[in-house]
Amino acid sequence: MAHLSDIEIAQSKELKHIKEIAAKLSVKEDDLEMYGKYKAKLPLDLIDDNKIEKNNLVLVTALTPTPAGEGKTTTSIGLTEGLNKIGKQATVVLREPSLGPVFGIKGGAAGGGHSQVVPMEDINLHFTGDFNAVEKANNLLAALIDNNIQSKVNNLNIDPRTILWKRVIDMNDRALRDITIGLGGTANGVPREDGFNITPASEVMAILCMASDLENLKERLGNIFIGFTYNNKPVFAKDLKAENAMAILLKDAIKPNLVQTLEENPAIIHGGPFANIAQGTNTIIATKMGLSLSNYVVTEAGFGADLGAEKFLNIKSQFANLNPKCVVLVATIRALRHHGGAKPDEYNTPDLDKVTEGFKNLEKHIENIRKFNIEPVVAINAFVSDSKEEVEFVIKKCADLGVEAVLSEGWEKGGNGTRDLANAVVNVVENKASQYKPLYNWNSPIKEKINKIAVEIYGASAVEYSKQAQLNLRRIDRLGFNNFAVCMAKTQKSFSDNDALIGRPKDFIVTVREIEIAAGAEFVIPILGKMMRMPGLPAKPASENMTINNKGVISGLS
Repeated sequence: MAHLSDIEIAQSKELKHIKEIAAKLSVKEDDLEMYGKYKAKLPLDLIDDNKIEKNNLVLVTALTPTPAGEGKTTTSIGLTEGLNKIGKQATVVLREPSLGPVFGIKGGAAGGGHSQVVPMEDINLHFTGDFNAVEKANNLLAALIDNNIQSKVNNLNIDPRTILWKRVIDMNDRALRDITIGLGGTANGVPREDGFNITPASEVMAILCMASDLENLKERLGNIFIGFTYNNKPVFAKDLKAENAMAILLKDAIKPNLVQTLEENPAIIHGGPFANIAQGTNTIIATKMGLSLSNYVVTEAGFGADLGAEKFLNIKSQFANLNPKCVVLVATIRALRHHGGAKPDEYNTPDLDKVTEGFKNLEKHIENIRKFNIEPVVAINAFVSDSKEEVEFVIKKCADLGVEAVLSEGWEKGGNGTRDLANAVVNVVENKASQYKPLYNWNSPIKEKINKIAVEIYGASAVEYSKQAQLNLRRIDRLGFNNFAVCMAKTQKSFSDNDALIGRPKDFIVTVREIEIAAGAEFVIPILGKMMRMPGLPAKPASENMTINNKGVISGLS
């Protein structure tokens, strides 16, 4: 019998009115700002620090992924369903999907199979307009910068050659990476080089995810570093009086979005930075909202644990004073075969030798999580191609390390397929949880923080800096930004900065090519290798498989 597609499963679900989902969190209907019947914004005054301290935060991350991803979102949703099945009050808190990957190579990001958040089409498309608001706020600042260069009134004397701020669009569009603007005569502005990033890479998105409230959001927006004057003085967004207008565009986007899972449990979805080029996790506000309303919150950080989890634990948890009590490491037998040397056409072929070799990658991630004083649980996200022998091997190898590994069947069975995983997580939270500790202190020098991440988390033997990166370090020092956190931009395909080094590479050197400044977000971004902040579409984009009929029913979105 043919399996239903993700979108067919989602469309077959009769959704509850969002007020019924809110009632499960003891949120009154009058407190909701409804976007139709199945989506709503939650007001920030529901956040309660006293309740946050008493409730339990669980982070879902993964081993180094294959190009298809290992199912962190599916596992996060499935685990939430499982926790509710065993009598815990649980909410899942996730990022919003970006349209670039939806129409590109990855597809949607609302989970899969019987572990999804719904309405799936809305979540994967325009949702409640948050991404649009981030894009408009970002591009308002870009327009104000070029207007100031053009204008004789209140001119800040900005040197166009030093402008670091780029425009953004939420689409994979490689043709916009490097462009020239202001052509066509003096009425059209001053010609200069510019470019577009994808919206999840915007510092406005990073700021939205770090802000604690509207006033803090406004302050952070004002602190965005733009470039220098001809007199070599730094210029910030507040010098253009941009922060209030930008915050006005984000006044609704700052409020988290409430939707539901297929099993009618609450789901909060908010913010959407990528993890290979940004901090890779939902907003601090959304996580705190979940912890204010629910006994258990399951949240996710993007890509492998060396990226998303590292940033969640070193940046987000430090700033927001969060205490994650368990980390779920999602692994697939397919990914272990990949890290054991299997080629893509061998991913679905059982091979215990390759799984044995690939386990070294998972073992390193387990070691890394324990460096934060947190105990992991391994979720083996089940695929039909898994052999019993391979699964049992992983469970035993993890047990030898003192880690419980559990087969997770959320994709096929929803909450009934994740009861064992839920019990394993509760066991850690109730019996093993301790106060997490960050890997580094924000007040340490920038190079020390970079070195700590590269050596301890990636396993590098050393860090090298290009001439450009060394100049950037001197600029950071001159601007007084040494106490910022570090948000590494690195390939998700390897612990190293080289895509080809799979498994658990050793004796490698990482190279910092340049270091960007995100002064509003309060972190610097060391760029390792050839990282791009504007992806391109693949030769056969996912959009080619999508259709919509005369009744507005969408097919091919997954």
